[in-house]
This record gives sequence, structure tokens and C-alpha cells, in this order.
Amino acid sequence: MRLKKMMQGVGLVYVLLLLALVCPTPFTKNHTKEKAQEASDPNDNVHAAGTEEKPKIAITFDDGPSADCTPTLLDGLKERGVKATFFLIGQNVEKDHNCEIVKRMYEEGHLIGNHTYHHVEITRVSNETAYQEIVMGNNAIKNITGQEVEYMRPPFGLWQKKLEQEVHVLPVMWTIDPLDWATANTDEIVNKVVTKARENDIILLHDCYDSSIKAALRIIDLLEAEGFEFVTVDKLMLN
Repeated sequence: MRLKKMMQGVGLVYVLLLLALVCPTPFTKNHTKEKAQEASDPNDNVHAAGTEEKPKIAITFDDGPSADCTPTLLDGLKERGVKATFFLIGQNVEKDHNCEIVKRMYEEGHLIGNHTYHHVEITRVSNETAYQEIVMGNNAIKNITGQEVEYMRPPFGLWQKKLEQEVHVLPVMWTIDPLDWATANTDEIVNKVVTKARENDIILLHDCYDSSIKAALRIIDLLEAEGFEFVTVDKLMLN
């Protein structure tokens, strides 16, 4: 009788071992699943969801607004859903009906900055004159938008660092300058930009030349096709 019970016990152990081999435990299954997830490409979900971040670039326009050219540019930007940055000359803002153009810029989400009131090289004038040029330019814009001006582009890219403590604006320079003011050749302007464009670049153009407007819209189309996303300059400076 004792021998019979021992044989039954051995048989039960054998059956349990056999079941363990054939049917893995829940722990084994979960552990295997976790290992498989660790071995997969961590970027698969990003690509699958289509959320991969695009390289950002900014397109900017100096010397406007222009009653002849700026509305055409705004039409093209609106059609493409692109936001740009405009650095305006104060006396141009106050010309004729240009205030309506500035209002449209603001309402359509573009960033508006100062380019002084008379387009003066502020390193060649007194500190007081430079200060007044910036303040007058700021006020011309603020009178239309109701918003403080936070950015400016000093004419010719020449800036006095100490002015930042007095006028509380940040100077914005550029990384690509196709010298669009010096040529009416649209192809030349486009090629100079698209062949140099890299992530976080700031493109300098002018919205007072018909050739520059045509070039700008072609540049946007070509660079968007390459995967770039156009943003206002503050988005680049805050990164």
C-alpha cells in the first residue's frame, strides 16, 4: 500500500512538470512580451503616429508695409497657412491707408516688429536720436495693434546693445540674405535661399519689391515640400 502511494506521488510530479513545459505561466508570457517591446525601435510609434517634429525656419520681411506689394504677399501667406515676421518702418506704417495692412497682419497672426521710424542706422546717430527712432516706430505699430512691440530689426543689422535696457526690445538678425533688394531676378533670389536653408534659419527679404514677393512664395512652397515648417521668429528665439 505504501509503495502504491509513492508511485502515485511520483506520477503526479511528472504530470505537473510536463504541464509546465507545455503551458508557460502568465509570468513567462508577460516577461516575453516586455522583452519584445524593449527590442523594438523606440521611434516606431512616432513615425506611425505621424508626429515627428519638422525642422523649423522663419521668413522675415523688412521695410514695409507697401501698399503695392504687401497685400499680395499676405494673400499668398494666407493661402498657404504660413505665418511670417514683418519689421515695419514707422513712417510707412502711417502712410495713406497702410494702417489697414498692419491691422490685417496682426489679425492674421503674423509677428510685427520695428525697423525704426525713418530707417536710420542707429550706430551713426546719437543715443537720444536712436532711442527716439525706436520709440516712434514702436508707437506707430502699437497705435494700430494695441500691443507692445517686443522685437526689432535694426537697419543694416547694426545694433547698440545698451539700447536694450532703455527700449526693452530684442534685436533680430538673420542667417540668410539673398540681397533681394539688389536684383529683380526671382530665380536668383529663390536659388540663393533654398540652397542654403537649414533648420532654425532666419530668411531676410523685403515686402516692397514685386520680385521679392514672387520669390518668397516660391521659397515657401519649395521648402515646405522639403519638410520645413515656417514659424515666426519668436518661436525660434524661445527654443
